[in-house]
Amino acid sequence: MDTDTPTIDVTMDQLVERARDLMCRPGRQLLGLVGAPGSGKSTVAEIIADAVGPTASVVEMDGFHLSNELLTQLGRRNRKGAKDTFDAAGYVEILRRLKQAGSEPVYAPVFDRTLDLAVAGATVVEKSCQLVITAGNYLLLEEEPWSHIRDLLDEAWFLEPAEDQRVRQLVERHERFGRTRAEAEAWASNTDEPNAVIVRGSRHRADLVARLV
Repeated sequence: MDTDTPTIDVTMDQLVERARDLMCRPGRQLLGLVGAPGSGKSTVAEIIADAVGPTASVVEMDGFHLSNELLTQLGRRNRKGAKDTFDAAGYVEILRRLKQAGSEPVYAPVFDRTLDLAVAGATVVEKSCQLVITAGNYLLLEEEPWSHIRDLLDEAWFLEPAEDQRVRQLVERHERFGRTRAEAEAWASNTDEPNAVIVRGSRHRADLVARLV
């Protein structure tokens, strides 16, 4: 895909249908949902999984957040969400395990936004799972160890809502989980936006750049 490839307007039904088509291929399929913070990745992942049914599972990059205590020790607490605040190598490794679709279930962490921390072993991908949907900001980066992810994904979709909508959703999410309006806007501007710039620079590696309508 060229770097100037335009965003395509799609409906949620069209994305669900494309996911079902992906499942017609042999073997377990890994679908990556990518986008800047606030682009709706988690919501889309859950909608697709619910529509497909029990043969789909969701494993998100956010489950690999480093703990707040460790981030404080590393001096990165005020940048939580940046690419160096995740266990990227651990995330790559679990995607490799998921891609192999072995005879045993795979347990994965989940990020609890209310607690603001990752909970180990909070979700399970059964051996019968045909589609794993993984969502995160940095799935398409070309630097180690993130660079290994693209080859593990059977398809990668970059979600790109209108910018004012994305920022509004992001600020509202920060407010829902305890920040004041002023704190939410400051975090979105000073912490999330530098990450969004990095993420947008990887959009050309996606199979589809989509705006939901």
